[in-house]
Amino acid sequence: MKRHNRLFDTILNGPSLLIVVSVIIFPILFLMLLSVKGRYDPIFSLHVTVGNFTKLVVSHLYWMVLQRSAVIAGIVTALTILMAYPVAYFIAFKGGSRKNLLILIVTLPFWTSYLLRVFAWKVLLGYNGVINSGLVLAHMPGAPFQALLYTPQAMTLTLTHAYAAFAILPLYVSLSAIDPKLVEAARDLGAGAVQTFRRVILPLSVPGILSAAVLVFIPTLGDYATPTLVGGTNSSMIGNLIQAQFGKANNWPYGAAMSICSTLLMVTAAGAALAVLRLTSRRMRHVG
Repeated sequence: MKRHNRLFDTILNGPSLLIVVSVIIFPILFLMLLSVKGRYDPIFSLHVTVGNFTKLVVSHLYWMVLQRSAVIAGIVTALTILMAYPVAYFIAFKGGSRKNLLILIVTLPFWTSYLLRVFAWKVLLGYNGVINSGLVLAHMPGAPFQALLYTPQAMTLTLTHAYAAFAILPLYVSLSAIDPKLVEAARDLGAGAVQTFRRVILPLSVPGILSAAVLVFIPTLGDYATPTLVGGTNSSMIGNLIQAQFGKANNWPYGAAMSICSTLLMVTAAGAALAVLRLTSRRMRHVG
């Protein structure tokens, strides 16, 4: 009987395992193999080298772009959470019977292509776009402005909008899990709205804030499309630098080494955030 159950489980899990191996594990292993090859080495040759990683360590361009990417991702993460928190708070505490409808509205951007949303901002911020056209009609001095598009600010705005739902949903879940009796108890003890929020709601929503930060920071750090479409020459991020190695430079091993190093840094950042999240959750359970 146990054999039949194991066989049945294997048959059920087989397709999923095959997808994981072919779509996730195999590409990562291939990338690792490629990263230890010379630029003109055959992929399946026995020759291996750490030259790509050595070159990467001393590359001023790589670390400069990586630092810029981390700064932009950090700014986008902070702005996204600051924008998403009031929305999540309203849905969780003021949504009432309309909560499901409001959550549906929040997830509406996922129903369209990410590229379409980026192009929409390009239309809004373009020289002949919606915003500039409105400024011209309002007789704004100097309009239309060229500085609205192809700037770090335009890229930051686009990324903040693109990943807003990634922050709203975990924040909503965290806020919804707060026991209303705790809020009522704080008010019964004389705490005002601001004090209740600062001492009760905000501390209890920290896990949601950290989850939202991870969900926004990691994909923003590796974003490629947005810097290409709405960012300027000084807005290139690490994804663009890696793509250039696989494209114009035609140096796939070096691009693979960049990908691995960048991924390790992202995993490290996510691991640190998750460690803080777990520590915070334990402290809150201990206090409770």
